[in-house]
Amino acid sequence: MFVQEKQGSNVPALGLYAHVPFCSTTCDFCAFYQERPSKKGIESFFRGLESEILRFPGDRPFSTVFVGGGTPGILSADQLERLCGLIRSAGLEKGCEWTIELAPTEVTAEKLRILAENGVNRASIGAQTFDPGMMEALGRGHKVEKTYEAYSLLRESAAFRVNLDLIFGAPGQTLAMWEEDLHKAVELDPEHLSTYCLTFEEDTAMYLRLAEGKVRLEPEREAAFYEKAWALLPARGYPQYEVSNFSKPGMPCLHNLNTWGMNEWIGYGPSASSQYGGFRRKNSASLDLWEKGMRPGAQPAYDEWTPIGFRDLAMDAIIFGLRMNEGISLVDLARRFGVGEGELSEIRRFFAELEDAGMLKSEAGASRLTTEGRMRCDAVAVEMPELQPVRTEKGLPQAG
Repeated sequence: MFVQEKQGSNVPALGLYAHVPFCSTTCDFCAFYQERPSKKGIESFFRGLESEILRFPGDRPFSTVFVGGGTPGILSADQLERLCGLIRSAGLEKGCEWTIELAPTEVTAEKLRILAENGVNRASIGAQTFDPGMMEALGRGHKVEKTYEAYSLLRESAAFRVNLDLIFGAPGQTLAMWEEDLHKAVELDPEHLSTYCLTFEEDTAMYLRLAEGKVRLEPEREAAFYEKAWALLPARGYPQYEVSNFSKPGMPCLHNLNTWGMNEWIGYGPSASSQYGGFRRKNSASLDLWEKGMRPGAQPAYDEWTPIGFRDLAMDAIIFGLRMNEGISLVDLARRFGVGEGELSEIRRFFAELEDAGMLKSEAGASRLTTEGRMRCDAVAVEMPELQPVRTEKGLPQAG
């Protein structure tokens, strides 16, 4: 199981996530917290962010950074400079992986120059599709040409590794259209590709269409889209390392690996989540409530606040680890989280059932889902039995 550590030490990595909530338009499939940008709202965001970073620092330098949204690139060049300065003030490891999400319409040479000068070295572009008709059906606010223009600007700088986000399974999308999207993405030669099956989240325009019967779920059709990407991308130089993620060799997203490995991260900004210091918490999904809660002496506003123990971390490490192509070692996880062998008995029984069903393979101490198993990984997670209660946590190593 992946445990990212600082180079030359055994100190677990610490991730930083910053949520920039501003979007000029709402995509039909998006359920992330967002606000329309305004001068007042942006100033409120920066006040809250500065206060939150001061009030809730990490106990060691951050080894990965991910700036998401919303649309972080909607900020002006000067505002991005300010954002980067606040993030750097939190204390970053030299040369750490620093990703920012960018909408194609918001990419400019001046913004990229400022990001590069501040240490941002990875850009994630929401391409979604290269088909003009599908772009319109998804409610995206940009033309396909803008994706190519943004990518070209990024490639003019040697500072950035690039990820492209692609969506499949949208109403009206054929398998041939999806294959064409994959080919066009590979032709651009990015370092990383993320492929996401369209989900119908509540409170989205796409969910309303589902509720009204205008579109319908088609699990068998979705499976064909998964299989197409899983076969095509590795053959074109992008090995799969997680159910939805592919990269050139040695270029996975370290921030995501840190998160999936149940290490620690701190989230800053409205709706941002943290896993740190024995707790999981989620900031209020309200710019106003979050900012007021970050003022000196105020009580922070959280939508969720939950103690997290070693058993919880171990269970999530198993579930998320099985999404990884490399799989997991129950022995290593037990050692890391202080889980006794007896407490793994139900997990091992479940793994044996999965193996009998052709959904899991165990060899050389590692358990990995097969192609069929990865296709049903969400169901596997739901059916996963719980660990038995840990008798004692005294003296256990700090998980994270």
